[in-house]
Amino acid sequence: MIDLQHVNKWYGQYHALNDVTNQVKKGEVVVVCGPSGSGKSTMIRTLNRLEPIQGGRIFVNGEDIHAVGRDINVLRAGIGFVFQQFNLFPHLSARENVMLSPLKVAGMTKAEASELAAGLLEKVGLGHRIDSMPAQLSGGQQQRVAIARALAQKSPLILFDEPTSALDPEMVGEVLSVMKQLAAEGMTMVVVTHEMGFAQEVADRIWFMDAGQILEDSLPAEFFSNPQHPRARKFLSDVLEPRGAATLPY
Repeated sequence: MIDLQHVNKWYGQYHALNDVTNQVKKGEVVVVCGPSGSGKSTMIRTLNRLEPIQGGRIFVNGEDIHAVGRDINVLRAGIGFVFQQFNLFPHLSARENVMLSPLKVAGMTKAEASELAAGLLEKVGLGHRIDSMPAQLSGGQQQRVAIARALAQKSPLILFDEPTSALDPEMVGEVLSVMKQLAAEGMTMVVVTHEMGFAQEVADRIWFMDAGQILEDSLPAEFFSNPQHPRARKFLSDVLEPRGAATLPY
């Protein structure tokens, strides 16, 4: 599904991504973790060309997404993206936010898009709030609308860039619950997150990043019980509660 080949990116003199090479298979859930400034969000944003790269190649479904001449709108229509800050249109209802892509990109009729949006909002537990405006919704509810909007693209891949970091702690669980459901249904997902309980329960693989590199690529059981890289060991000791990630509530 995703193939990163020797990807490099600089911000001026700062080497944000340093020869990143890895793959994500169809149906996998890959959780990307690491300290702030490690390159996690930069990496995930290169996967749908929100960020350009200066070296290497990235293939999604066999397409070189950074190739010259690629239609960026067609590209992004096939890759769902859930942002940290929701990015809902404040003047549109939950239903209307989810309808936008089916109407503008997929060419659905208004009736078809409305029916799809209603079904997806029901799926994420917001069937009773479909006509609410974003300002009338909690942060967790807004993020669930954003997930429904990503699902409306009917793409086989969804990228999550720290989807719970802007939420109050009591709202995190409702968003992670929806993500767990998508993972169980076989959705291919790349998730940048610090939610280690989610990573341990749902991820197929953990990528640990630091200094713009993937320093560790492990199964969750291996990563949490016996991380190989010293930076990964320090990261886990810093972020995990004394009782351990397996019992962290969400």
